Amino acid sequence: MTAAGFHALWSHWRRNPLQLFTLVAGLALATALWSGVQAVNAEARASYGAAAATLGEGQFDQLLPAQSDTIAQADYIALRRAGWQVGPVVDGRLDADGTQIRILGIDPLTAPNGFDAVGEGQPVDLVDFLSKPTVFANADTADLLKGLGVRVIEDAGVASGMAITDVSVAQDVLSLPGQLSRLVIANQQPLGVPPLADVVPNLTRVAAQSGTDVARLTDSFHLNLTAFGLLSFAVGIFIVHGTIGLAFEQRRSMVRTLRALGMPLRRVMVLMGVELIVLALIGGGVGVVMGYLIAAALLPDVAATLKGLYGADVSGTLQLRPSWWISGLLISVAGTGVAAIGSLMQVARMPLLASARPQAWLTASSARRILHVAVSGLLLAVAVALGVWGKGLVLGFVMLGALLIGAALALPLILDVALRLGQARARHVIWEWFWADTRQQLPGLSLALMALLLAMAANVGVSTMVSSFRLTFVGFLDQRLASELYVTAQTPAQSEALQAFLKPQVRVILPVLSVQTDLAGLPTDLYGARIDSTHRDNWAFLEARSDAWDSVDTGRGIIINEQLARRAGLWVGDDVSLGGSRNLPVVGIYGDYGNPIGQAIVQEDLFNALHPNQIPTRFGLRTDTPDSVRKALIDDFGLPEANIVDQAGIKAFSLSIFERTFTVTGALNVLTLAVAGFAIFMSLLTLASMRVPQLAPAWALGLTRRKLGQLELTRAAILAVLTATAAIPLGLALAWVLLAVVNVEAFGWKLPMYVFPAAYAKLCGFALLAAIVAALWPALRLARTPPTDLLKVFANER
Repeated sequence: MTAAGFHALWSHWRRNPLQLFTLVAGLALATALWSGVQAVNAEARASYGAAAATLGEGQFDQLLPAQSDTIAQADYIALRRAGWQVGPVVDGRLDADGTQIRILGIDPLTAPNGFDAVGEGQPVDLVDFLSKPTVFANADTADLLKGLGVRVIEDAGVASGMAITDVSVAQDVLSLPGQLSRLVIANQQPLGVPPLADVVPNLTRVAAQSGTDVARLTDSFHLNLTAFGLLSFAVGIFIVHGTIGLAFEQRRSMVRTLRALGMPLRRVMVLMGVELIVLALIGGGVGVVMGYLIAAALLPDVAATLKGLYGADVSGTLQLRPSWWISGLLISVAGTGVAAIGSLMQVARMPLLASARPQAWLTASSARRILHVAVSGLLLAVAVALGVWGKGLVLGFVMLGALLIGAALALPLILDVALRLGQARARHVIWEWFWADTRQQLPGLSLALMALLLAMAANVGVSTMVSSFRLTFVGFLDQRLASELYVTAQTPAQSEALQAFLKPQVRVILPVLSVQTDLAGLPTDLYGARIDSTHRDNWAFLEARSDAWDSVDTGRGIIINEQLARRAGLWVGDDVSLGGSRNLPVVGIYGDYGNPIGQAIVQEDLFNALHPNQIPTRFGLRTDTPDSVRKALIDDFGLPEANIVDQAGIKAFSLSIFERTFTVTGALNVLTLAVAGFAIFMSLLTLASMRVPQLAPAWALGLTRRKLGQLELTRAAILAVLTATAAIPLGLALAWVLLAVVNVEAFGWKLPMYVFPAAYAKLCGFALLAAIVAALWPALRLARTPPTDLLKVFANER
């Protein structure tokens, strides 16, 4: 009997292949967007993990230079002679055919990890490694290193964009003779070793941390991608919910018959559950394949974004990792369960002798409408409360979810009110019937319209955020890149000669002095600035004292970026300790967009007093003749052309990183909108076959089939316009949350919000076009309905 019952339930899908396609396609689209995002995230995190595992980052303390960029090899030798178990590391970037490759030099005899960092691709003899210059890299990176003049061995265990070799080889390749980047300290040390401060007072010990710095910095980026993937999944689940609800409603008589024939209710529920799980796995499997294709298309832009913003190397090759494809199948099953729970509960509560006639699926009960309104009001209240009192990134996303779901649940009520107004203003019987009939169709279309609302709101919100960021970022670049030329000395020894050569040829030389330090307990880049009119005329503060630049110029004040101010709880007037007994008041706070860590600026002489060993090698040049200065530097001074960058070049590079940063969100926006359009199309197509009994009386009273088809198109256009009208304020609210809440918690800066009416009008036009295209086929089918089908409606009294 179980097999017969399952066969009977499955026969519904054979008789309604369109519903089956809608269900599987909805699950596939929803799962595809989620799986694509998770595949990208998994690949990025795997690259971070591989890079961290290579040298045990996060597992061992390290020694870093306190005042310069490198460590003298003599310091390493002194530590080894004193008994300290440390391993040298050379870390730098090599340009290979325009691609930056991270070169890591290690000493396998002294590294805490030993020789485990390499050799996964094939066994490597230690003597062979030390005696012959050898570089280990994965397949993609190895191809770029063929012309290096050393043996290159492919090793799948090495992170993308990285190559590992011996310390001496790395020093030669990177032109760092006798210099090291850092020293890794083994966890176990001999007894009686002298204090580090006595042996190498110029080095700073940095404690091991539980996670890699890159992984922590990029967490917010990946969380944003995950949230967008979840939103896209929710839009797809609206399709699934509507299809399952219709299918269950149409099978009420079948369920009653099965129970009347003796099948227990529990078995009927189990069979329906198994049926849904099978369909969820099929749709999820298709979605995982589609997600793989989406991720493969998006991964290069994500890798470029992470490289530009965080310096993180991410593999450009996508792997089929169990973590994301299993999660895709699981979320497909879970989403189907959520979409079907209401229908399953209705079946469980249905009395055995309930009427076999389906309930009015197109007419929402007043009780359900009241419930939706109550839940909507509650969620919107939660969103407002979190906006006022909530703190933290997770609560920011909870607020976003409450706002979007609450607004979606309120949409049917908003549309019903608008349609009532239209009906009240109608002055012709046809239009009175049109408005009333549209209200009747609203429950059947509400889920698709909710999907359209969420997709459009996400589009408005994200495009507003991106466009606001673009305007702010361009202004920020104009402020920060005021110098006409930027030059870099080849060595610290060349710095003084370069300044002496430039002094008579330019108006102002602005050295770029910086050091990484801790301020207010947070990692911070401290800069020393030579204050002049460049700063006074171009820099804009978020908040500052009226004499901010004068205070900095005289060494009586410090200015900090917004990230440091928010994370450390500092504001104008608060004191900041620079070490020892030296404290300075914060006299200004400036926006620093795109920088994940804190930054502070003091006057040049004060910086030199704090860090006397720092020699500037980079300079900004203010000049009225940048072309002639560039020519003189190349021809007369002998500075390589690559060491000279003009203002326009830096801006173009920065803007290119910016544009690629939001390529992913733009692509997800388009895909989400496409899913919403598909939801409308399938809803209208499903309803078209059920509309004949309702339209036959209107046809019999004189409306032509062509006129009925035109009215269907008009209905779709009106509902799309009303939904778009509701989506714009929701999208603006979403943009505000992204800019003022999520962005602040995720990155530490708050962006001003701008409004772009032309873009919103264009989006509304696209939504209207999508709705009309989606309604075109159902309307044509209706207009071409044979008169005999319309006459059959009157064959029996209804």
